[in-house]
Amino acid sequence: MKKRVAVLISGRGSNMRVLVEAAKAADYPAEIVLVVSNRLDAAGLAWAREGGIPTAAIDHKAFASREAFDTAIDAALRAARVDLVALAGFMRLQSAGFVEAWAGRQINIHPSLLPLFKGLHPARQALQAGVRISGCTVHFVSRDMDAGPIIAQAAVPVLPSDTEDTLAARILIAEHRLYPLALQLVATGRARLDGHLVRIEAPVNQAQLVCSPDTAGAC
Repeated sequence: MKKRVAVLISGRGSNMRVLVEAAKAADYPAEIVLVVSNRLDAAGLAWAREGGIPTAAIDHKAFASREAFDTAIDAALRAARVDLVALAGFMRLQSAGFVEAWAGRQINIHPSLLPLFKGLHPARQALQAGVRISGCTVHFVSRDMDAGPIIAQAAVPVLPSDTEDTLAARILIAEHRLYPLALQLVATGRARLDGHLVRIEAPVNQAQLVCSPDTAGAC
């Protein structure tokens, strides 16, 4: 039985799109049954609708509190009988009650090698810190922003010629490889929470997720 997954977005939803494409495979253990956005004009919503995926546009500005907005999100998820939630560029902090309600069933992808460079502009932070390797992380969502137990990571080189945009673009390529793998691990139960750590049952070869730039500067 495939896990029913909702993807929460705020913009174009590029990671949502790769999850949708991955879920088309007959042997993939999850199906995308709902796409939710807090922005009515999010490009990802239009893309999902065109693909026949149910959507919900829930404007956070229409609610008096974060808790009220999260209650509306929660109702949409439960109405769609969602098993797992995947955040894909969802630019809203969640209330403690919502995080607790979906604890162990909600994952997020962040464009840095956590615990480094949390929050906004992680590629800029990486360049300012002078690191030689950056990347992306998929983690379970916790009360603290970008701080939940780590499921999987992928690394990319930081080049001397990099700008914030070029580094972010290289990291995004790695995100598109990593997120479907991480969701697969969670959906099959191979990624298991053990306190503040994630235990992976059976070996996972992540060697292919370590990117090196080719002559065109891409991973």
